[in-house]
Amino acid sequence: MRNLQEFTKGYQKELNFHIKEDSYERSKVSLLTNHMLLTTEVAEIAELLRELCVTAEQKMEDGIDEVTAFRQAQEQVSVEMGKEVSDCIAYLCKFGNFFERDMEKDFYSKMDEVKNRK
Repeated sequence: MRNLQEFTKGYQKELNFHIKEDSYERSKVSLLTNHMLLTTEVAEIAELLRELCVTAEQKMEDGIDEVTAFRQAQEQVSVEMGKEVSDCIAYLCKFGNFFERDMEKDFYSKMDEVKNRK
């Protein structure tokens, strides 16, 4: 994760995709814009999940067994799913970088917190 954060920091600055920090107003607009863009990418994942289910159900109606139908539908959306998940990771890294977070450390800390809930 640290490597991803470091890569995205340079990549996003190079392309001028980083969250602007030169004024409150620009930061606010940039944060809100990037939040909207992230939610759009999450919605695209939802659309692929819908496509997965619809495709699997169509294949089952055509007589393909449930497991095979689901696997074929999964393969059909796999490449696009990878792209959309990657877009989400890029936006999340952007937020992590803006707030100067070590996302890898935060991730494992959060997973420990979840694991230890009662």
